[in-house]
Amino acid sequence: MTKIVNHWIGGKTAEGASGTYGPVTDPATGEVTTKVAFASVEEVDAAVADAKDAFATWGQSSLAQRTTILFKFRALLDEHRDEIAALITAEHGKVHSDALGEVARGLEIVDLACGISVQLKGELSTQVATNVDVAAIRQPLGVVAGITPFNFPAMVPMWMFPLAIACGNTFVLKPSEKDPSAALKLAELLAEAGLPDGVFNVVHGDKVAVDRLLEHPDVKAVSFVGSTPIARYIHTTASAHGKRVQALGGAKNHMLVLPDADLDAAADAAVSAAYGSAGERCMAISAVVAVGSIGDELVQKIRERAEKIKIGPGTDPTSEMGPLITKVHRDKVAAYVTGAADEGAEVVLDGTGYTVEGHEGGHWIGISLLDKVPTNAKAYQDEIFGPVLSVLRVDTYEDGVALINASPYGNGTAIFTRDGGAARRFQLEIEAGMVGVNVPIPVPVGYHSFGGWKDSLFGDHHIYGNDGTHFYTRGKVVTTRWPDPSDAPAGVDLGFPRNH
Repeated sequence: MTKIVNHWIGGKTAEGASGTYGPVTDPATGEVTTKVAFASVEEVDAAVADAKDAFATWGQSSLAQRTTILFKFRALLDEHRDEIAALITAEHGKVHSDALGEVARGLEIVDLACGISVQLKGELSTQVATNVDVAAIRQPLGVVAGITPFNFPAMVPMWMFPLAIACGNTFVLKPSEKDPSAALKLAELLAEAGLPDGVFNVVHGDKVAVDRLLEHPDVKAVSFVGSTPIARYIHTTASAHGKRVQALGGAKNHMLVLPDADLDAAADAAVSAAYGSAGERCMAISAVVAVGSIGDELVQKIRERAEKIKIGPGTDPTSEMGPLITKVHRDKVAAYVTGAADEGAEVVLDGTGYTVEGHEGGHWIGISLLDKVPTNAKAYQDEIFGPVLSVLRVDTYEDGVALINASPYGNGTAIFTRDGGAARRFQLEIEAGMVGVNVPIPVPVGYHSFGGWKDSLFGDHHIYGNDGTHFYTRGKVVTTRWPDPSDAPAGVDLGFPRNH
């Protein structure tokens, strides 16, 4: 019997009422295993209404109450991490170790939210004038929404809702319809931790649900992670409806390798950063920029390592890379490889014909490595979101920086070198929001914010860290004058001497 994933509204499962469902496949077999209910406008409105009602009390709750619940949620999340990882593997396809790593990264932000009292401390200036004090405080916004992608169905929602609800907001999550079960499990664990009904809600669906959240007058802010075209649309539409928006878009992350770099370390890093999680992550390294004469040796070292990667079902503990999320996406990724030679690239490894015995219906693709890729090739210009690594050649450090800075994306980048001066120049000169020095995927820890530049981010705030707290709260400044007790009206005795 096909599993059905329904909504979570007002602290309980809400069966889909629209009559519209989407298929969820097991990427390792290609079989439809689940149907997910798609929300109508009315169902989105019901979730927002419950969230608005819950905000009336949750927004006034104490920090101690909020953090107590979050500590319980963290313990439950830790206890159920294997179960959540299994749900991710079943619907996304990533190997179990990758799925466990995703849950661990989400836990980092829950940790941050558990300590939110420090982040929400205000400011006070006394005696700015006679008997006048000024205080700055931060208050929650109300109902906020999160729209999250398929590639991290547990982690990215946890980049959003723990901070949002810790700050006193209520939350409506619209997860990817391709792998929705992890989000529902998180909702169940929050309820078990004691989160009041309506504080956290999940509605599944497509553009109908997304557009209603963007337009709904009671939704005060929208967080999004996904492709650049959709991020731009989310930002434009939600902003036009008066909402605060953080919309994280796509990426084309470069790794600059200088002639003095440890090429073995660089090759190891390139392989793990390009092919980990089948390349389906916005921080994947998809372009290696080789400087000077090292290109041939570096490509050979990458090839040797890439050819050893074991591809198979995510449930197989020996698998190092799983399938892609859908057949449509698999075919799109393959097209970049099959068309690369005609665009002037040298195809070193072609993984488009790969399949797994016994799982021939799965969305399989092997490792692909392209060398001497021109900057006008689609394989370089587009975010492929699959296990395809392009190598570009430049003569100098300056040429490499110019090439990277010419990209419309500015999410993450890295440099591999032994030269501290070159690394220092790079981190100052490169136009990207996150920079790694001999670190291929420079995702910040939870207490620093994550976000890119240029077409990789729309909105003024990065996600989680201090930016996350500021995004989910708004500032208020209170100026107060209290007359001195000794100046009380005649006849009123407060016990203070008249002359002091």
